[in-house]
This record gives sequence, C-alpha cells and structure tokens, in this order.
Amino acid sequence: MQSLTNFTDQQLIELYMNGNNDAISILLDRHKDKIYTSIYLLIKDKYLAEDFFQDTFVKIIDTIQSGKYSEKGKFLPWAMRIAHNICIDHFRKIKRMPSIKTEDDRDIFETINFSESGVDDRIMQGESHSIVRKMINLLPEDQREVIVMRHYAELSFKEISDLMDCSINTSLGRMRYALSNLRKMMTEDQMHYRLV
Repeated sequence: MQSLTNFTDQQLIELYMNGNNDAISILLDRHKDKIYTSIYLLIKDKYLAEDFFQDTFVKIIDTIQSGKYSEKGKFLPWAMRIAHNICIDHFRKIKRMPSIKTEDDRDIFETINFSESGVDDRIMQGESHSIVRKMINLLPEDQREVIVMRHYAELSFKEISDLMDCSINTSLGRMRYALSNLRKMMTEDQMHYRLV
C-alpha cells in the first residue's frame, strides 16, 4: 500500500473522515510550519502563537469531523484563513487602538474635530475611537484584515502580502480602499451628528 505521506491533502481528509486518524496527523504535520509561522508573524508572541496554533487545529479537526469542510483542493488557504481569523479576533478583543494614518500622514483621529477641552475632550476622543473600531468592523473582510495586520499587528506590507497570499500592490490597494471607506464613513457620521 502507498505511504500516506504521498497522498494529497484531499485524500488525507477523506481517509480521516472514514476513520483513519493517521491521515489527519500527516496532514497537520505537512502544514504546521507554514501555519505556525503565519500566526507568529501576526501575533509576535511565542506563547500566544502556540495557543492560537492549537486553537486553529482544534477548529480544523472539529470542522472536518462535523462534515462541514467543503474547500476541496484548498486545504492550506482554508487553514490559513482560520488561523488569521483567530488572530484578528484576538486583536478585536484586546481593543488596541491602531494609529491609522491618512494619505497625508496624519492620524485619522485628527480628521475628527473636537472643540471641547479637558474631560469633555477625552470623553469625545474615547467615543471617536470606539466609533472607528465599529467602522473598521463594517469594512469588507480583505480591507479589514489589512487594517488589522498593518495597524494593530504592525506588519509591513511585504509581511501582509505573504500572509494574505497576494502581491504587495494588492495589499496596498486594499489599504487605500479601506482608508477611503473609513473617511467616507467618518464624513457621513459627522454629518449625522450635525443633523441630530
């Protein structure tokens, strides 16, 4: 019989779904370095990366066992998406506020004008940070991921393009669209508050 290491990802998944536990071990072992590295580059914390790596494989196994895996022939990109989503969820939970720069290199929060000072100013600024977080969550997934990776995880566009498996120009384009969309949302939001 042919060694399991020569089987394709899809064949290993099918074997695992039919009760061959060795198949999942070989599949996970085949891709563990790439998946762990992508998590570590995003998180930049060895212990958290190990936790998220384990979470990723638990989710992979649960999805396959439940019969919900449908990414035929695309196991690695699917597994990487799971890993990235776990990392992005982490950044959302810790609610670190990114320093998001506009095209003219100003912090995006400077585009929201505050006339009050002191305590009122700090309250307004805290509210604006919360509004921006909500706006980031409204962006399309590819734009939201670039914002999170660039400003929360502080990755370079080269690292982002490697993790998202796209060209640097594509990741730069997604960032431009994301910033443009955030500016539109902020303008609409400010107009809303002036009218209320």
